[in-house]
Amino acid sequence: MRPYTASGGRTRPAVALDLLSLVTATGVRPRVPLGTEHTLALRMCAGAAAVTVAEVAGQLRLPAVVAKVLLSDLVECGAVGAQAPRYPGGPYAADDQSLLRAVLDGLRKRL
Repeated sequence: MRPYTASGGRTRPAVALDLLSLVTATGVRPRVPLGTEHTLALRMCAGAAAVTVAEVAGQLRLPAVVAKVLLSDLVECGAVGAQAPRYPGGPYAADDQSLLRAVLDGLRKRL
């Protein structure tokens, strides 16, 4: 029930956010009262240079769509700014073999 109440029952964010969108606090205080999850998400954004939507969802242990709704609310009130993810070589570079090889090499080094 927590995800439902955290998003006010909404399942679609008003602002389009990708899981890899970078979110940062702007320093603007929201004029409307925030819920607990909104406050926690805002603290996460203020505590780092930038966090992704996926990181916020993971840290708050909420489904990604709920995190998107919360962050969308914060974007609308000016408390956070969001930047679309940048892919080297254009929007479809995720299919680029060099990028996939770099990710695979990084994973091999860590494991």
